[in-house]
Amino acid sequence: MNLFSPQKVKNQPKKIIDLLNHDEQTFRDTFLRLHPTDQLDTFYTLTSHQRKSVYSILSAEEFADLFEYMHETDRITFVTEEDLTYVLDVLQHMQTDDVADVLRDLDKTWQSSILSKMDPLTKEVISKLLTYPKDSAGSLMTTEFIAIQSSFSVEDVMQLLKEKSPDAETIYYLYVMNEQEKLVGVLSLRELIISDNHVLVDEIMSHTIASIDVLEDQEVVASAIKKYNLLAIPVTNEDAQLVGIITVDDVMDVIEEETTEDIGELAAVRGATDLNLSPVAAARKRAPWLILLMLLGLLTGGVINHFEQTLESVVILAMFIPMIMGSAGNIGTQSLAVVVRGLATGSIDRGSVFQLMRKQLGTGVITGLICGLVIALIITTLPFINGSWLLGFIVGTSICLSLSVTCVVGAVMPLIINKCKLDPALASGPFVTAIGDILSLFIYFYIATSLLEYL
Repeated sequence: MNLFSPQKVKNQPKKIIDLLNHDEQTFRDTFLRLHPTDQLDTFYTLTSHQRKSVYSILSAEEFADLFEYMHETDRITFVTEEDLTYVLDVLQHMQTDDVADVLRDLDKTWQSSILSKMDPLTKEVISKLLTYPKDSAGSLMTTEFIAIQSSFSVEDVMQLLKEKSPDAETIYYLYVMNEQEKLVGVLSLRELIISDNHVLVDEIMSHTIASIDVLEDQEVVASAIKKYNLLAIPVTNEDAQLVGIITVDDVMDVIEEETTEDIGELAAVRGATDLNLSPVAAARKRAPWLILLMLLGLLTGGVINHFEQTLESVVILAMFIPMIMGSAGNIGTQSLAVVVRGLATGSIDRGSVFQLMRKQLGTGVITGLICGLVIALIITTLPFINGSWLLGFIVGTSICLSLSVTCVVGAVMPLIINKCKLDPALASGPFVTAIGDILSLFIYFYIATSLLEYL
């Protein structure tokens, strides 16, 4: 049985897999020539028995390269199906932040079992990383960086690099600390290489430092790295001491994770976007949202019930209900997407909120006028309603007002939620659509009721 998540393998030669059963040495040589991501594509096609063979063929260090690219759920499968000694050897060849990520996804029993068998220094570092809140800068950072003193010469630093670089996460930036381990500067590898050997670090380092607090949210980390165009960003504690760094490859994972989360929020399927979820698990995550939306739908029914007499008097009004509700929901969702995107990228600040609202209102009014005029003209030409210009006016005006109001609602909701320190994506599309339905129906029937005696 294949316990790993299914993957599509494109152009993967079957002979590599066949070699596993007939010529292990050739398989090993061929397999190791592949990029780790291509190794993983092959590995995902193997059965449990075949994976066991791979564990015996590859050393722990060789398998660690593949393991770092593996999805978190597949990492858990590996840890639980392989011998603990081999698992420990693999983890020992990984960066501490990646090891912490693996352990964070395991239950407490597995965590304790693995940590108890690690050397004391590694155990202390990883245990510290596990104490930071999930999705915080501390949970993302690695402690494997190169720190130097401002009094070092370029020659001293180059010698240090030769000794320390194999164990460092990155050497593109070297971080300058004082005696209190506080971050006082940063030196790029480029600046180091082009400087003379006798020059001191203090003369060539940058004193302008972009850093992030260890408890800051991972979204802020991603924004900071993008804003300052960095390959890595230092992480400091409340005493301004350098405690770790976060590299751009970790931030790419954050961006993917946050984007997936936002998509789930916008579609009201939070936590249910994983294709590997079982039907029961997916239903359990989706059902609460659907029930809440159903309750909002009752309010829509309440509006229709309130104007029951109007609907009974002019039954043809029911024909245009889906169109009016759908149009309002669509523009509300469009407005929502614009604002959520603006909040995510940081392009919306306090000073620009009023301008944003004015633009959204203007967009809603102009769009409403165009759509309202088009639908009014179409309605007056419909033969089965005898070309009623008044009905066209009612529907067209309702469309215009509904689109104007719902466009603003779609912009306001994420701003309010963001003000409450919550994820603005919680103002999901279905919620905006439900509110748009209620408002648009009320506007439609109110106008129709006011002009009922003329219909």
